[in-house]
Amino acid sequence: MKVHQHLNSLWAICSRFFSRSAWGEAKHIVSQANLWLTSGYFLGLVVLVSCASSTRSADTTNPIAQQGIRVGVVDMQWLLAQSKLGKRVNQSLTSFMKDRQALIDLEQEELRELETQLLRQGSVLSPSARQRRQEQFRRRMLEYQQKVADLNREVQEKQAELFDEFREQVEAVVATIARQRGLIVVLEKGKTTPVRYYAPQLDISEEVLSALDRQSSEGE
Repeated sequence: MKVHQHLNSLWAICSRFFSRSAWGEAKHIVSQANLWLTSGYFLGLVVLVSCASSTRSADTTNPIAQQGIRVGVVDMQWLLAQSKLGKRVNQSLTSFMKDRQALIDLEQEELRELETQLLRQGSVLSPSARQRRQEQFRRRMLEYQQKVADLNREVQEKQAELFDEFREQVEAVVATIARQRGLIVVLEKGKTTPVRYYAPQLDISEEVLSALDRQSSEGE
């Protein structure tokens, strides 16, 4: 989906949350963002959206806020590496992968033993017996390959499950902070996102980290 489409969708989302008096301001803000896009100045994929309250005043220390464009940036990969929640996610995934790797290692050892026996006894076996052993080894190899594929799929599914849970919790915190700060758009920083530059004061990652860690400590 193009960024223009995201911004157009933003109108529909904000219309459900803004009061009538604030709707005109929101429409003006999104119109300005569309203008920036057309001019090539506004880069970034909108990944998180929080509609600002009409009673929230703009941050006068933020040059973007002074122009009526209230934008924030969050670094999800940094939060995954630094937050208590992210570290638990990584630990859970590492433990899950180690368990699956142990099963693969066991299968590999059994295959090596079968291969060693086949090589050692191949010269003394009858042609029919050698063929049976070779067929047995081939079947075990196919079973091993299937098990590796199954375990890899399990790891990928577990990774997606854990990261989705992490993202949901981060997005909830980001939405709260965005409302508190009067942000109307929060962009995600990352190697796979089109955000190439932003003023450092737009980054709310530290604030999100503090809130996430407080939340994690309260849940312990």
